[in-house]
Amino acid sequence: MCKLFINADPDLWVSRTHSLRIDGMVTSIRMENTFWTVLAELAERDGMNVPQLITRLYHESIDAGHDLGNFTSFLRVCAMRYLALQLSGEVPADKRVPIASLDADRILDREPKPPGLKVSGGTATH
Repeated sequence: MCKLFINADPDLWVSRTHSLRIDGMVTSIRMENTFWTVLAELAERDGMNVPQLITRLYHESIDAGHDLGNFTSFLRVCAMRYLALQLSGEVPADKRVPIASLDADRILDREPKPPGLKVSGGTATH
Protein backbone atom coordinates (compact mmCIF):
# COMPACT_ATOMS: atom_id res chain seq x y z
CA MET A 1 0.00 0.00 0.00
CA CYS A 2 2.62 2.56 1.00
CA LYS A 3 4.52 2.15 -2.27
CA LEU A 4 1.83 4.26 -3.97
CA PHE A 5 2.83 7.16 -1.74
CA ILE A 6 6.51 6.53 -1.09
CA ASN A 7 7.41 6.16 -4.76
CA ALA A 8 5.41 9.18 -5.89
CA ASP A 9 7.21 12.21 -7.28
CA PRO A 10 8.96 13.79 -4.26
CA ASP A 11 8.36 17.22 -5.77
CA LEU A 12 4.71 16.81 -4.69
CA TRP A 13 5.57 17.38 -1.03
CA VAL A 14 8.21 20.06 -1.53
CA SER A 15 6.99 23.31 0.04
CA ARG A 16 6.84 26.50 -1.96
CA THR A 17 6.09 30.01 -0.73
CA HIS A 18 3.90 32.42 -2.66
CA SER A 19 3.60 36.08 -1.74
CA LEU A 20 0.39 37.90 -2.53
CA ARG A 21 -1.50 41.01 -1.57
CA ILE A 22 -4.84 40.81 0.25
CA ASP A 23 -6.51 44.15 0.92
CA GLY A 24 -3.22 45.94 0.35
CA MET A 25 -1.31 43.78 2.83
CA VAL A 26 1.46 41.53 1.54
CA THR A 27 1.29 38.02 2.94
CA SER A 28 3.22 34.84 2.27
CA ILE A 29 1.69 31.39 2.14
CA ARG A 30 3.81 28.26 2.28
CA MET A 31 2.34 24.94 1.16
CA GLU A 32 3.37 21.77 -0.55
CA ASN A 33 3.40 21.80 -4.37
CA THR A 34 0.52 19.33 -4.60
CA PHE A 35 -1.80 21.84 -2.85
CA TRP A 36 -0.69 24.67 -5.14
CA THR A 37 -1.48 22.46 -8.15
CA VAL A 38 -5.00 21.71 -6.89
CA LEU A 39 -5.67 25.37 -6.05
CA ALA A 40 -4.48 26.36 -9.55
CA GLU A 41 -6.99 23.94 -11.09
CA LEU A 42 -9.75 25.20 -8.83
CA ALA A 43 -8.97 28.83 -9.71
CA GLU A 44 -8.84 28.10 -13.43
CA ARG A 45 -12.36 26.61 -13.36
CA ASP A 46 -13.75 30.01 -12.42
CA GLY A 47 -11.46 32.09 -14.62
CA MET A 48 -9.15 33.22 -11.84
CA ASN A 49 -5.49 32.90 -11.03
CA VAL A 50 -4.35 31.51 -7.66
CA PRO A 51 -3.91 34.89 -5.91
CA GLN A 52 -7.43 35.91 -7.01
CA LEU A 53 -8.85 32.61 -5.71
CA ILE A 54 -7.05 32.94 -2.39
CA THR A 55 -8.26 36.52 -1.98
CA ARG A 56 -11.84 35.50 -2.74
CA LEU A 57 -11.67 32.57 -0.29
CA TYR A 58 -10.27 34.92 2.35
CA HIS A 59 -13.01 37.54 1.88
CA GLU A 60 -15.87 35.05 1.72
CA SER A 61 -14.56 33.28 4.84
CA ILE A 62 -14.35 36.53 6.76
CA ASP A 63 -17.84 37.50 5.54
CA ALA A 64 -19.13 34.13 6.84
CA GLY A 65 -17.64 34.91 10.25
CA HIS A 66 -14.87 32.34 10.22
CA ASP A 67 -11.74 32.72 12.33
CA LEU A 68 -8.88 32.24 9.90
CA GLY A 69 -6.13 31.92 12.48
CA ASN A 70 -4.51 29.24 10.33
CA PHE A 71 -5.33 30.36 6.81
CA THR A 72 -2.82 27.99 5.22
CA SER A 73 -4.56 25.00 6.80
CA PHE A 74 -7.87 26.37 5.52
CA LEU A 75 -6.43 26.46 1.98
CA ARG A 76 -5.17 22.87 2.29
CA VAL A 77 -8.64 21.77 3.41
CA CYS A 78 -10.21 23.66 0.48
CA ALA A 79 -7.95 21.74 -1.91
CA MET A 80 -8.79 18.40 -0.27
CA ARG A 81 -12.54 19.16 -0.24
CA TYR A 82 -12.41 20.04 -3.92
CA LEU A 83 -10.83 16.67 -4.72
CA ALA A 84 -13.22 14.79 -2.40
CA LEU A 85 -16.25 16.52 -3.96
CA GLN A 86 -14.98 15.52 -7.40
CA LEU A 87 -14.60 11.91 -6.29
CA SER A 88 -18.12 11.88 -4.85
CA GLY A 89 -19.50 13.29 -8.10
CA GLU A 90 -20.74 16.52 -6.50
CA VAL A 91 -18.23 18.56 -8.54
CA PRO A 92 -18.12 17.54 -12.20
CA ALA A 93 -14.81 16.24 -13.49
CA ASP A 94 -15.31 18.51 -16.52
CA LYS A 95 -13.07 21.44 -15.65
CA ARG A 96 -15.06 23.72 -17.95
CA VAL A 97 -17.88 23.72 -15.36
CA PRO A 98 -17.26 26.67 -13.01
CA ILE A 99 -17.51 26.00 -9.28
CA ALA A 100 -19.60 29.18 -8.98
CA SER A 101 -22.26 27.59 -11.21
CA LEU A 102 -22.86 24.70 -8.77
CA ASP A 103 -25.70 24.68 -6.21
CA ALA A 104 -23.55 24.85 -3.06
CA ASP A 105 -26.53 24.68 -0.69
CA ARG A 106 -27.79 21.48 -2.29
CA ILE A 107 -24.34 19.90 -2.16
CA LEU A 108 -23.85 20.89 1.49
CA ASP A 109 -27.31 19.59 2.43
CA ARG A 110 -26.48 16.18 0.97
CA GLU A 111 -23.16 15.83 2.78
CA PRO A 112 -23.15 13.38 5.67
CA LYS A 113 -22.94 15.12 9.03
CA PRO A 114 -20.50 13.90 11.68
CA PRO A 115 -22.20 12.01 14.53
CA GLY A 116 -23.38 14.34 17.30
CA LEU A 117 -23.32 17.39 15.04
CA LYS A 118 -26.59 19.29 14.77
CA VAL A 119 -27.15 21.72 11.94
CA SER A 120 -29.51 24.56 12.70
CA GLY A 121 -30.07 27.41 10.24
CA GLY A 122 -26.79 26.67 8.45
CA THR A 123 -24.80 26.69 11.70
CA ALA A 124 -23.27 23.49 13.06
CA THR A 125 -23.28 22.90 16.81
CA HIS A 126 -22.39 19.99 19.08
